[in-house]
Amino acid sequence: MKKISKTTRSNLITYAMVVAAFVIMQILSVTGHVSNSLAGQLVPICVYICMAVSLNLTVGILGELSLGHAGFMSVGAFTGVVVAMSIQNAAGPVRLVLAIVIGGIMAGIAGVIVGVPVLRLRGDYLAIVTLAFGEIIKNLLNNIYVGVDSHGLHFSMKDTASLNLDNGTILINGPMGAPGIEKLSTFVAGFILVLIVLTVTLNLIRSRSGRAIMAIRDNRIAAESVGINITKYKLMAFVTSAVLAGMSGALYAMNYSSILPKKFDFNTSILVLVFVVLGGMGNIRGSIIAATVLTILPEALRALNDYRMLIYAVVLILVMLVTNNPILKNGWTLVKEKLAFWRKKTPEPAAEGGGVHEQ
Repeated sequence: MKKISKTTRSNLITYAMVVAAFVIMQILSVTGHVSNSLAGQLVPICVYICMAVSLNLTVGILGELSLGHAGFMSVGAFTGVVVAMSIQNAAGPVRLVLAIVIGGIMAGIAGVIVGVPVLRLRGDYLAIVTLAFGEIIKNLLNNIYVGVDSHGLHFSMKDTASLNLDNGTILINGPMGAPGIEKLSTFVAGFILVLIVLTVTLNLIRSRSGRAIMAIRDNRIAAESVGINITKYKLMAFVTSAVLAGMSGALYAMNYSSILPKKFDFNTSILVLVFVVLGGMGNIRGSIIAATVLTILPEALRALNDYRMLIYAVVLILVMLVTNNPILKNGWTLVKEKLAFWRKKTPEPAAEGGGVHEQ
C-alpha cells in the first residue's frame, strides 16, 4: 500500500475538518439547536474563511503585504449583484453561480490592472499602494450608477437621472449602494465555495508554480538566479487571490437585501489580515479557524455589551502572544518530536503467516 505523504495527509485533515463542521451545523440546524443569530452568521463565516485563505495566498505564501483585499471583494460583490438582478428569468441557484463566477472574473481583471504596476514594489511601499488602490476602488463604486430596463443595462458616472431608464430598475445607486437585492446565498453555497477556494489554494501551493512562489518569498535573489520569472509568479498569486476574493464578495452581497460601498473599506481589509496573522502566515487551516472564531466571538459576547469589544481586543492580544511565543513554539515542536519518536519505536505487528519457522 502506497504511503500517504505528510502534505496530503495535512490537506485531507483540512478538508475533513470543513466537511465535519458543515455536517454538524446541518444536524444542529435540522434539530433546531442553532440560534437565529448564529444562523445569520453562517454565510458570512464562509465568506470570511474564503477571504482569509485567499489573502493568505498573497501574504503568507507569496510573502507580500496587501492592504487592499476588500477592494477586490467589492468588485465581485457589485458585479455579482448586477449579474444576478439582470437575469430574473433564470433559477436562483443558476443566478448565484453566474454572479459568483463573473464576479470572480471581474475581480481577477481588477487584480491584473492593480498587480502589474504594484508588484514592482516591495515591503511597506507595496502595502501603501495596495491600500490606496483599495480606497480608489471604493470611491469609484461611490460614483457608479447602473440600471436595467427592457433595453438592457444602463451605466452612468453622474446620477440616476442620466441613466434614462424606461420603467426600469436601479441596480447600483452610487453611494447608496445596491438596494433591493434578492437573497440567493445559502450555507450550502458557502460550504461549496469554501471547498473550491481550498482546492484551488492547496493545489496551487503544492504545484510547481506554488514552489516557485514560495521560493520568491524565501529568497527573491536566489529564485531569480535559477531562472524563476519573478513577475509572472507574483502576478499569478496576486490575481488568483483577487479572483477568490471576488467570488467571496459575490456570495456576501447576495446574502443581504442591500450593500454599500463603504462596507468594503480599509477596516474590512484589516479585519481579514487579522484572520491571516492570528491563524498563522501561510497556515491555511489556521486561517479557517481564526476566521470562524473571530467572526462568531463579537456576537457571542453581545450579552456583555459594555465590555465585549474590550474582551475581543484582549483575546486578540493573547492569541498573538501565544502564537508568536518562541518558548511555546519550541515546546510544541518538542512534543511532536517525542510523539514521532515513540511512533517509530513501537514495533509493527508481524504479518500473519509471514514469520520464519525453524525446522
